[in-house]
Amino acid sequence: MLKAIAHVCFRVQDLDASIEFYVNQLGLTHAFDFINDAGERFGVYLHVAGRSFVELFQASPGEPEKPQSWQHFCLEVEDIRQATEALRAKGVDVTDPHLGSDGSWQVWIRDPDGNRIELHGYTSESAQGPYLR
Repeated sequence: MLKAIAHVCFRVQDLDASIEFYVNQLGLTHAFDFINDAGERFGVYLHVAGRSFVELFQASPGEPEKPQSWQHFCLEVEDIRQATEALRAKGVDVTDPHLGSDGSWQVWIRDPDGNRIELHGYTSESAQGPYLR
């Protein structure tokens, strides 16, 4: 019945800064905007790969930042070291690559709102291996 994660959604404090980060620094592709009746953009859909997306909505002015129950979301990359170098070249603060307890490479970054993002590179020893074929 379930296939994959369709999208993750964030309410962000500065929509333009978040679009800049996710598109120009992380490399996602702009898919479409959410436009209200006044013709103003209030959200955006960004394409990650395949059938996966990130959805961003502008927080209302004066809306307090709400505590989040989620911890992070994870994006798969082809080559963890190449991804790390490319992001650092764009000015993104990236942790050094290390093997996680699942046998996969990982690095960590944050978006403009401080949301944690894991970048994940599978190995032949990754615990997820049987599900990737």
